[in-house]
Amino acid sequence: MEYKEIKDLSAAELAKKHKTARADLFQLKMKNSLGQLANPIEIRDARRAVARVQTALTQVAKTQPKGAAQPKVKAQPKAKAPAKAKAKKTVGRKG
Repeated sequence: MEYKEIKDLSAAELAKKHKTARADLFQLKMKNSLGQLANPIEIRDARRAVARVQTALTQVAKTQPKGAAQPKVKAQPKAKAPAKAKAKKTVGRKG
């Protein structure tokens, strides 16, 4: 999918494409984790497709008047960093 193909779509169509692109990316990641994906480059292409649709959605949001209704697209939660292991304090004698 090229940006030229999606830049002229409406906000509702872009929201629908975003949802399907995210679902496709999820399916590709699942297939890859199960060892069923023949070409892992498809994951990269799917990520880029999602980014293109998000870029188009941002452009549509910037060009619409402030009072116009905008489609709701859920943001993906950020992954939390693993907790750092606490250093064990040793109590020793001084002197």
